[in-house]
Amino acid sequence: MTQTTPTPSTTTSVDGLIEAVLAGEHGPLPNELEATSVFWIHHGTRLAGGGTTYLNQYVLVRLGGSFGGCAFEPGAIDPSICRDSSGTPLDVLLREAPRPLRIAALDAYLSETRPHRAAGEAGDAEPVTLPTGTPEVRAKARDAAIAGLLDIEHGARVGLIGVVNPLVAAIRERGGEPLPCDFNLKTTQWGDPVTDDMHQVLERAEAVVATGMTLGNGSFDTILEHCRSRGIPLIVYAQTGSAVARAFLGSGVTALSAEPFPFSQFSAEETILYRYRAVTGA
Repeated sequence: MTQTTPTPSTTTSVDGLIEAVLAGEHGPLPNELEATSVFWIHHGTRLAGGGTTYLNQYVLVRLGGSFGGCAFEPGAIDPSICRDSSGTPLDVLLREAPRPLRIAALDAYLSETRPHRAAGEAGDAEPVTLPTGTPEVRAKARDAAIAGLLDIEHGARVGLIGVVNPLVAAIRERGGEPLPCDFNLKTTQWGDPVTDDMHQVLERAEAVVATGMTLGNGSFDTILEHCRSRGIPLIVYAQTGSAVARAFLGSGVTALSAEPFPFSQFSAEETILYRYRAVTGA
């Protein structure tokens, strides 16, 4: 069922994208497909030299040769969802599942109809190989690749919605002034205050870097519309919903670092992420 036709750049909201998928506008009708498996990963990470333990939970959907994933906040869904949802028709998940599972199902569908590797082979995305090594080496390489999508003047204020310390450092290395926002952190590794009010950050920012987790918690559409209305760049770094965020390239999203499952933190070997940039004038 793989197709390589780029998705349209007229998508304006996540719910609108789901409706378009349900109508068959992006490939096969989802009621003809089943989620082979739904599974759950819960892990913690503390990088050397840092005082922050990152606790992440993902729900993932296997569809054909592809996976879709979505990180979620504690309590958003229950592990029993894996038993109850595996083998479910995809259209049912897209219509009725809790939001994190809906995003994971949507991501699996869009990843299957247009795999990132196919986009890389076609020249629509730039494959970036993350090196073999420790978590610190791989995280630094990943976040440097994300920051490399920023085209900013020295001293530009960069809203960072979803904070990881290596990315804060990478933005500074490119001359930006990070404006960090996160629900779960109070300060960065270097003592910078972290707000939990993204509107404070969005009003001040000259560019925004947002995690794909904003798709799972429902804040993505707000960020997208704000960046559109102000005409400022929006760069998304996505493990969550990497193929979902791709659908908004040229329609609010300026650039995307897409990291399909299995994510970099689950391997010490070389893995690939894919960097996309919106076509100028799109």
